[in-house]
Amino acid sequence: QIVLVSGHLDSWDVGQGAMDDGGGAFISWEALSLIKDLGLRPKRTLRLVLWTAEEQGGIGAEQYYQLHKENISNFDIVMESDEGTFKPSGLGFTGNAKARDIVKEIMALLQPINVTDVYDNADGTDIDYWMRDGVPGASLRDDLSKYFWFHHSQGDTMTVQDPGQMNLCAAVWTVVSYVIADMEEMLPR
Repeated sequence: QIVLVSGHLDSWDVGQGAMDDGGGAFISWEALSLIKDLGLRPKRTLRLVLWTAEEQGGIGAEQYYQLHKENISNFDIVMESDEGTFKPSGLGFTGNAKARDIVKEIMALLQPINVTDVYDNADGTDIDYWMRDGVPGASLRDDLSKYFWFHHSQGDTMTVQDPGQMNLCAAVWTVVSYVIADMEEMLPR
């Protein structure tokens, strides 16, 4: 059984792609690194996917889906971060009401950093295939007020990234992925 965390590399055309979507790739990597560094071993596999070709029609996501869809019943949740890594507010979530209630309980664990909201509908080109087939999905929600200042521009460099905000995003990704991966049962569908 698999809990998938992901980001992609796509804004390579004019800038470094540090924010879009290097930040999403980084926090996904960091979540697994933190869990490993803490010596935690969840019941399910945590899998990191760094997607490619999202801007070229989601070719990387489609390829991955085609290769793994026969095991779709083993995918517990698919998570994608693609809206920057600014100050987080919560998660977008796609799934049934019972699964949403569980995710709300998990998000309550993040009260100390004031990131508890669960919004309707996860977004993510790379996880859409899975969500259409009924796998619960989550996407990071954060402060988008500056996102389009840098999106696909020469300004999308490492200087855009705020380490404190990225750490908060990584904390959200770490807590949510670990708790879901360590629950007794998979999220209901």
